[in-house]
Amino acid sequence: MALGTAWWVPASAAQLVRIGAAHFPPYTVRPEQGADTGLLPQLVEALNTSQSDYQFVLVPTSIPRRFRDFEQGRVDMAIFENPEWGWQKIAHASVDMGLEDAEVFVAQRAPGREQGYFADLAGKRLAVFSGYHYAFANFNPDPKYMAEHFNATLTYSHDSNLLMVARGRADIALVTRSYLSDFMVRNADMAGQFLVSERIDQVYHHYALLRPKAPITAEAFAGLLKRLRENGEMLKIFEPYRIDVMPTP
Repeated sequence: MALGTAWWVPASAAQLVRIGAAHFPPYTVRPEQGADTGLLPQLVEALNTSQSDYQFVLVPTSIPRRFRDFEQGRVDMAIFENPEWGWQKIAHASVDMGLEDAEVFVAQRAPGREQGYFADLAGKRLAVFSGYHYAFANFNPDPKYMAEHFNATLTYSHDSNLLMVARGRADIALVTRSYLSDFMVRNADMAGQFLVSERIDQVYHHYALLRPKAPITAEAFAGLLKRLRENGEMLKIFEPYRIDVMPTP
C-alpha cells in the first residue's frame, strides 16, 4: 500500500505555470546573487496565495532571449509585455493586465533649461536601456541602430543611465516612470538635480502573453487578475510605483 500511494497524485494537483523573468526593473530585478526581486515576484506570490489550481514559478531569462524561450516552451508566459515589442510573428494569446506605466526623458537641471529641451533629441547624448523598444526610435532596439542614429549609450542599468546624466556624461536618459519614482525615494538627495519631461516617449500598457499550449488559458489568467484587482492586491503592489491600475479591462 505504501508503495502504491507514493505514486498517487491528487486530481487537484496544481498546474505548474512558468513565467519568464527578464531583468526589467522595477518589474524584475536580477541581483548578482540571490533570488529575483521586484514587482513580478510580488505578483507571483499574490497569484499563488489567492488560489490553488495553479502554481506560478519564475524562470530566469533575458530581454533578447525571452522570445526564444517562449517559442521553445521553456516558459509558458511572458508578463509586463506588449504584443508590439517583437512578438508579431510568435504565436500567443494576450491578456490585458490593466496596468499602465510610461517612459519619460530625464535631464540635468540647468539655468534656463525648460521643457522645450526635450522637444528635439538631435545632437544630444542619450543613455538608454539595452534591448528596450523606444517610440522615438520607431521601436527598433538594435544597438548599432541606436548608437548610430541617436548617439545613444546602451546599458543594463537605469541607475547607471541616471548617474550618467547627473555627472554630465549624457544629456538625456530614458527611464520608466515607475523606476524613476523608486530611484527618487532611494536617492532623495539627488532628486533636485533632475528635470523630468512632461513629454512621454510611450505609455506602457502591460499585457501577459501566453504560449498556445500553456497549462493555463488566457481566460483563466484574466480571471485570476480580476480577483487580485477586486481584493485590492493589484493596487497594493503597483500603486507605490506610480503604475496606474485601471478598472477591469
